[in-house]
Amino acid sequence: MTTMAIGGRGAGGPGRSLEMLVDRMMDALLGQNPGTARSVARSVHDARRMRWAGDLDGALTVLGAVDTRGDREGDARWAHAEWLGLARRRFAGRDALVYRQAAGRAAGLRPAADGMLPVEAAIGLRWRPGKVVSRRSLRGMRPLSGGGR
Repeated sequence: MTTMAIGGRGAGGPGRSLEMLVDRMMDALLGQNPGTARSVARSVHDARRMRWAGDLDGALTVLGAVDTRGDREGDARWAHAEWLGLARRRFAGRDALVYRQAAGRAAGLRPAADGMLPVEAAIGLRWRPGKVVSRRSLRGMRPLSGGGR
């Protein structure tokens, strides 16, 4: 006997089908259509779910893909606060730094032995993890573990 999972997509296991149902509900509530850009609220929801599941890197990646330039400043600040909390958890105790360019635009960096700063995570910037930047070109960096605002 074949059972149909919630949402009608076949037997993907009870956890997966419930996740799909929640995704569809969030899409309906937030006015998202499949294939469109994610809203800040949807991205924060997904990142929180990943954080609860223990996937901090995945959560940072989701928030790193958020384009906060066209959103309300409150949404950009909300996404930034979520990203900052995740970055602090993920890179705790590694002497990481945070560079904040504007509301919703920041990068988590860690000093390398040669004085350069590889990007560990970013939000609202075109920088991707692995990009290396010069300390000289960035002003206003602060320790990630402290007041990164």
